[in-house]
Amino acid sequence: MNTKGNQTRKDIIQKSLQIFSVKGYFNTSINDILSATGLTKGGLYGHFRSKEDIWYAVYDEALSIWRNIVLKNVRSISNPMERIKKTIENDMKNYLGADIFDGGCFFFNMLAELSGQSSTMSQHILKGFTAFAKLLYAWLKEADQKGMLKEGVDLRPVANFIVISLNGAAPLYIASRDPRVWEQTISQLHFYIDQIKNSPDS
Repeated sequence: MNTKGNQTRKDIIQKSLQIFSVKGYFNTSINDILSATGLTKGGLYGHFRSKEDIWYAVYDEALSIWRNIVLKNVRSISNPMERIKKTIENDMKNYLGADIFDGGCFFFNMLAELSGQSSTMSQHILKGFTAFAKLLYAWLKEADQKGMLKEGVDLRPVANFIVISLNGAAPLYIASRDPRVWEQTISQLHFYIDQIKNSPDS
């Protein structure tokens, strides 16, 4: 595909991402996308076969944006517990709190809408949440192997709880646009993480 074609495809994805995040998948029409991009149907379908095809490309773009924000300057942190804290902070403050997408958290919005409507698409989103939980679990396991955690901590529920808490903050923030939602989520999750850490004197 030539450079102009690549740019057109990118423009479709970026504009569709913002439309989907605000209107939802089912309330977004092909005409909405045509209006936003200035393309004809022929021009649009030269890049994508269907609205669902666009959605999968949009999901990949949203995931790339999320990773670049949430995992920024994280992997270089040697302490796995501080790595987790930084990830939480990035997710709440720099992703959710920064209003990256017009409609809020793209992934939460899509999962809420598509559950019960499209099992294939909703499962695609759930795989992303599962992958995030697995990453946190790997870091918790690293911390445990280094003797940084209290004895007997069940790591998988901890990782899952962090992901659930982060996603639980999303609709509350979008409804209120109150920064205290993500600020308090950071504070409480940091406190929770500190409670499972092994104290120097133990």
